[in-house]
Amino acid sequence: MDPTAPEPRRTPGMEPTWMAVIGQEFDQPYMVALREFLRTEKAQHVVYPPGAEMFNAFSHTPFDAVRVVILGQDPYHGPGQAHGLCFSVRRGVPPPPSLMNIFQELQSDGRIPARPAHGELTSWADQGVFLLNTCLSVRAGQAASHQGRGWETFTDRVIAELNARREGLVFLLWGAPAGRKAAMIDARRHLILTAPHPSPLSAHRGFFGCRHFSATDAHLVALGQAPIDWRLPP
Repeated sequence: MDPTAPEPRRTPGMEPTWMAVIGQEFDQPYMVALREFLRTEKAQHVVYPPGAEMFNAFSHTPFDAVRVVILGQDPYHGPGQAHGLCFSVRRGVPPPPSLMNIFQELQSDGRIPARPAHGELTSWADQGVFLLNTCLSVRAGQAASHQGRGWETFTDRVIAELNARREGLVFLLWGAPAGRKAAMIDARRHLILTAPHPSPLSAHRGFFGCRHFSATDAHLVALGQAPIDWRLPP
């Protein structure tokens, strides 16, 4: 090994298989600018999730292990909520309304017997459910405050690589912003399921009753894979 060669970039929480696919993105000008923006933000404001958890989705679900992609918008902006997995909150934190609606649909779709006692979705991520937000950070108390700073370019690249390099994935796209990502995905090679967002403002317009979870499991079983166990451990 050449001792003068630069060391590969290490990103906290980024699993090596992901770095092999998208590691070069961290040296792109837009990501350099994003890092500078985040340094400035953190000097003046509280930013969620904590830096060590910003890439949690990439830590729990290696690139080659992804089976299902759930695309959120930006992290929760309340204290103690966001930990790098879209829609998920740490144990002890009350599940927000959108997550409660997800649980309601899971129950009516026959995937879980009852509403879970907590909202931490790590067990999903560990089964290959990639819980990706479009933006990976947010200013405390200000939803969408880090939009347009570069995260969208990064996560678009993530989706593009999954689309190009993998086969038979399920993309769950809820809400108009997520639904627009369908144009990036080859529907001949992947299953794309769209519905309104599970927010209380829109869930009654078609998220409830979409049966996306049973459709996901049926697709995986048809591919010879195990279905997702959507139940959360106690």
